[in-house]
Amino acid sequence: MKGHAAAPAAGTILCAFATGYGAAFGIDKYGTATVELDDSGDIYGEVADKPDMDTRLIERCVERCVERFGDNEGGVVRTDSDIPMAAGLKSSSVVANAAVLATLDALDVSIIDTTDQNAMYSDGGQRLISGQDGTVDDLEQDGQAVSLLTATRIGVEAARDANVTTTGAFDDATASMFGGVTVTDNLEDELITRDTVDWDVLVWTPPKQAFSSEVDHDRCKQLAPLADEILDLVSREKYQDAMMINGFGFCSALRFTCEPIVEALPATKGVSLSGSGPSFVAVGKRDDLEEVKEKWELREGSVWFTKTVERGAHILDSA
Repeated sequence: MKGHAAAPAAGTILCAFATGYGAAFGIDKYGTATVELDDSGDIYGEVADKPDMDTRLIERCVERCVERFGDNEGGVVRTDSDIPMAAGLKSSSVVANAAVLATLDALDVSIIDTTDQNAMYSDGGQRLISGQDGTVDDLEQDGQAVSLLTATRIGVEAARDANVTTTGAFDDATASMFGGVTVTDNLEDELITRDTVDWDVLVWTPPKQAFSSEVDHDRCKQLAPLADEILDLVSREKYQDAMMINGFGFCSALRFTCEPIVEALPATKGVSLSGSGPSFVAVGKRDDLEEVKEKWELREGSVWFTKTVERGAHILDSA
C-alpha cells in the first residue's frame, strides 16, 4: 500500500493573524510525500536530508487519515521539499497536504474537488466521476472518497495536534491544496472563495528563519481595522493593492523592515511580507520584476523567480 503526492508552496495576500480572515496564492515550488503502509500499527516519519527534523506533523497527518479511512495501518511517511522552512512560504502546509494526499492514495480513497463536481483526482491525474452514486458527504461517510476541502482540514487539524501552528493556517493550506488564490475564514476553517491569477513571482528569502508559532498575536490583532480594509480589497479582486497594504502593516506588527517593499514599488504594487516572514514576495510581469530582482539581489539571502499555479496538490505516480 503505497501513495505519492506533491503540493505547492504559497505566498501571502492577506495575513490572517489580525482577524482570522486570510488570502494566499499557490506558487510553482513543490514538496512531496511518499507513504508506505503496512500492518505494524506504528507510523514513522522521515524528512529527506534532515535526519533530526521534527516529524510529528507528517506522522499525525498519516494517523488522522488512517483513523478515518483505514484499519489501524502503520508505516512510513517520507517527505522531500525544495521550499525553505520557517521562511513564510507555507512549508508546513505543503508537507501536510502532500502527506495527507499520499496517505489517501495509499488507502485507495478517491479525492474529489468539490468545486468542480466533474473532476476527480486519483491515480495520478484527473478523470470523470463515474459509477458512484450519492452526494460527496455520502461518499465520505462510506470511506469511498474525500473532498479536497476535507483533505485540507485533515492536514490543518494535524498541524494543530502537532503544535506547528496556533491558527491552523487554513489560508495557506487551501492555497497549496487548490492552487490559485484562496480566501478563507481561518477561525471556522471555511473556504470563502477561489480565483485564478497568472503572475510571475519574485521571492527574496533572507538567511534567518521566523516561526509562526512565535508570532505576537496580540500585537497583530491591533491591525484588525487595517485587515478589514485589506479584505475589502481582496473581495473586489484588487489583490496587488491588498498585498502592498498587508506588507506595510504586518512588517510593522512583526517588526520586519519595509525596505524591500519600498524598493519594489516603482515596478509593482503587488509586494508583501509573506506569512510571518522573513520572505518577501512580489508579483506582476517578469520585465517589471527584473527591476526588483536587481535591488533584492543586493541583500543577503536568495532571490528567485517562479510563477503562480492553477493546480494545487495532487497525486503522483508511485511507480
